[in-house]
Amino acid sequence: MTIAHAEATIEADKNVPIIRITRDFRATPAQLLKAHTDPELFVRWIGPDAISSRIVEWDARDGGSWRYVSSHEGQEFGFRGCFHTVSDDKIVQTSTFEGMPDSVALETLTFEDLGDGRTRLHAQSLCDSFEDRDGWLASGMEVGVNEGYASLDGLLDAGEI
Repeated sequence: MTIAHAEATIEADKNVPIIRITRDFRATPAQLLKAHTDPELFVRWIGPDAISSRIVEWDARDGGSWRYVSSHEGQEFGFRGCFHTVSDDKIVQTSTFEGMPDSVALETLTFEDLGDGRTRLHAQSLCDSFEDRDGWLASGMEVGVNEGYASLDGLLDAGEI
């Protein structure tokens, strides 16, 4: 059985260098929290589909750090950051693409319980500058976001989370 899922809404704030992503899931907040904090699950859905990722370091707790490396056509791209807050309905973390080590984003993910086994994910990335933010948007990030979330839907639909 195929279940249709919506794409994410991605918006750039015109006054602050923030990207906001909103997406509804057929999942509980606890399931989405697990998908974002369990390294074995995370690497199975993080997008886009054309890449594979491996965890190098993962300590999903207040004050913990993380690093993963994505591979595509023989090239590797590292990402790292720190978990500042990990709670039942929120994750606050930093994120850095190692190819741009001076650019750090502050990311906040909140899991809004809509009832009936549905949750709205609100993700906000505050970038260092409008230039960095616009670079993210121009990179085709929407493909990675939507393909990754579609993979997450597949894990949820299969009962793996």
